[in-house]
Amino acid sequence: MEKHINLVKLSVGTESVETLQAWQEQYRQTLPEGLPRHVTRMWPKREAELLNGGSIFWVIKGLIQCRQRILRLDEVTGEDGIRRCAIVLDRDLHRTNTAPKRPFQGWRYLKPEDSPADLPEGREEEQPLPAELSQALAEIGVL
Repeated sequence: MEKHINLVKLSVGTESVETLQAWQEQYRQTLPEGLPRHVTRMWPKREAELLNGGSIFWVIKGLIQCRQRILRLDEVTGEDGIRRCAIVLDRDLHRTNTAPKRPFQGWRYLKPEDSPADLPEGREEEQPLPAELSQALAEIGVL
């Protein structure tokens, strides 16, 4: 069986998992299928691995905090006539253990073994720690 690979992406301007979810919900109303998507200039070269169970891990306030399963990659053309890649995502956001991530541009591949695990069943609805505390704990290896 072919392995999968994940992506990691900064969610710029997002304050929390809830605000990311609210923004996607609002945006989804404008899409025919109602599926969230992230449009990017670069087409992932490892498409087959992404579509074999990969997710996009969202960095919010310097921490990976959640993920969404990647459903497919669609070609879209911007108003400028340039071909782009729409990463079509599952509606469900899965909270993960937090992991610090320094700022970067665009998206990066994230190996499954380097990806934070989903929060255990029953902890998804817990109130998250403040971002600063969560980041400090992650940096010293507690989270």
